[in-house]
Amino acid sequence: MTTEDNSPVDLSSSFKAYDVRGIVGQSITAASVKAVGAAFVDVLGLEGQNILVGGDMRPSSPEFSQAFADGAAGRGANVQLLGLISTDELYFASGVLNAAGVVFTASHNPAEYNGMKMTKPGAVPVSSESGLTEIRDLAQQYLSDGIPNTPGTAGTIGTADVLKDYSEYLRKLVDLTGSRPLKIVVDAGNGMAGMTTPAVLGDTLLPSLPFEIIPLYFELDGTFPNHPANPLEPANLVDLQAAVVKHGADIGLAFDGDADRCFVIDELGAPLSPSAVTALVARREIARAKALGEEHPTVIHNLITSRAVPELITHDGGRAVRTRVGHSFIKATMAAEGAVFGGEHSAHYYFRDFFNADTGMLAAMHVLAALGEQNGPLSDLGREYEPYVSSGEINSQLADVPAAVARVRAAYTRDDVAIDELDGITFTAKDGTWWFNLRASNTEPFLRLNAEAVDAETMADIRDAVLELVRQ
Repeated sequence: MTTEDNSPVDLSSSFKAYDVRGIVGQSITAASVKAVGAAFVDVLGLEGQNILVGGDMRPSSPEFSQAFADGAAGRGANVQLLGLISTDELYFASGVLNAAGVVFTASHNPAEYNGMKMTKPGAVPVSSESGLTEIRDLAQQYLSDGIPNTPGTAGTIGTADVLKDYSEYLRKLVDLTGSRPLKIVVDAGNGMAGMTTPAVLGDTLLPSLPFEIIPLYFELDGTFPNHPANPLEPANLVDLQAAVVKHGADIGLAFDGDADRCFVIDELGAPLSPSAVTALVARREIARAKALGEEHPTVIHNLITSRAVPELITHDGGRAVRTRVGHSFIKATMAAEGAVFGGEHSAHYYFRDFFNADTGMLAAMHVLAALGEQNGPLSDLGREYEPYVSSGEINSQLADVPAAVARVRAAYTRDDVAIDELDGITFTAKDGTWWFNLRASNTEPFLRLNAEAVDAETMADIRDAVLELVRQ
């Protein structure tokens, strides 16, 4: 099979460690997607089983969903086309129905991209360590040699809608009916939160909650006419911050394109860090688990989250488990540890009650519940969870990443600094005043720095000193 410019599709260019992501018509095409659908069934042994297929609002998602369904049904699976869905809707459906599935999305990437996030039954992620590489290789073979005919009967293709069930499920996990009235600005970025927010927090499918929702960019449009659907970039939060202040809102919520991540803005227009959200939700989930008889509920956090997170978990009687960055590591550790909750600095939040999967909407509901059950503003509530000063993630593009790391290691290998290499390399002052982590990007010539300290001056000093060494 060929792309539009008649060159062969090399699937290795779009298959990443955790998902598939490529440029439509070049590294991801309908023909390649059909081959992947067939390989998905064959590698995971899904002949005769139900699989779920849906997609986000990108223009190519309907065509790709159908192509994947055709490939999968041709190999004997019974496909349910879910239509327009957020990524966490797929996780919900995969968990509740115990069925494998795929959602077509490129998350926060620009409009010319699309991709696939795959799950095994029960919302178990498919990564390069659990079948994704084998799916890629078999699909590449099918592209070259053709998809073989199914020995038995081809599978069926039907349709289903899971939005109402998803909304009801989330509302049962966090009861918002008793909240004080809140004015909420939501920036969907023309992504899938434009559909899920009215369903979960509004009254389009379920009874109304005591919320006034002010929508920003709820129109589903995969060309992203207003701003990229990537709230991790501060420039993409400007409209939301202005709207929160203009409307005198209590809180602002920003979702990425496939709505699996959520960012929070307080009433003053200031961001609440993902670490603060992690700590806030951890406190609620620990309390709930303990009320049900769990002695020391486990909470997972990656090593880039604020030191405040494990401190709060321990203070509240939970057990903090530190892990590498990346959703496949978090989900695997969630399952292995029986953790009640997990959070990342990138605003991915994972819940045991949501099949160990990440969902931005459920995290947002916890923040709304915490805000709605007390009378103070979110800025006061957030301050409780942000006692330290963070640099945020700073990228340095370097010709020689190992040499830069070596310079930093040489400078900070000393008696008053502890060093560990769980993910990249982390340096921690033994007096507890600061820490920083350096991680090389897996895909780009970048070295990523995250630093945190007890005050702004100390943080700036350590940040600047490390960057000077890195960028020599």
